[in-house]
Amino acid sequence: MIRLALISTLFLITIQAAQARPVVVELFTSEACSSCPPAEAFLGQLAQNPGILALAFHVTYWNGPAWTDKFSLTAATDRQTSYAALLHQDNVFTPQAIIDGTTSVTGSDQSGVNAAIAAAQAAQTPAIPVSVTQTGMLTIKIGAGAGAAQIWLFGYDSHHTTQIGGGENGGATIAESNVVRSITPLGGYTGIPVSYTIPKPAGEHMAVVLQTGNGQILGAGSE
Repeated sequence: MIRLALISTLFLITIQAAQARPVVVELFTSEACSSCPPAEAFLGQLAQNPGILALAFHVTYWNGPAWTDKFSLTAATDRQTSYAALLHQDNVFTPQAIIDGTTSVTGSDQSGVNAAIAAAQAAQTPAIPVSVTQTGMLTIKIGAGAGAAQIWLFGYDSHHTTQIGGGENGGATIAESNVVRSITPLGGYTGIPVSYTIPKPAGEHMAVVLQTGNGQILGAGSE
């Protein structure tokens, strides 16, 4: 009986480990923001951790005659604006880090970001399985789970180095990690397994995030 209980416990631990997911860290940033390079550098460090899905969303509202961020996306600005409404914030700002869709921290505040990541890890429940593979096409498979969510597809480049020609960072060279190049909503998730085989959008790598209406992350995966 004791041996059977031990086997059952180990089985449950194995299942829970298999359902673990990375903590999602979204950095809202701009090449034209003088406060952003330290946050970009820190995101690059976080991106090396396999337990973290780190993504840099370049917003548009810093763009101007002095400098336009070539990686800025209107959809990134829209996503940050939606977070501001969700978190009851009066304004958007850079650099802003959103941890697991529910916690806002200044992106250059390393201790604050690390604390929010630790809290998110401690609060995790078994995740909905997500797999992403690239062959000629992009294949996404999402397993069964509880809860309704929006399925988001993010294409991103692992690294860029940009020489800034004007604005607040004029003359600087910025190393940028996991730069989001495309943001695609794939539709709703209802708990029923679903799969997609679609053309690959912009970005070297792909990440899929399942997110509820209140920002909670139910599943995440990348390749």
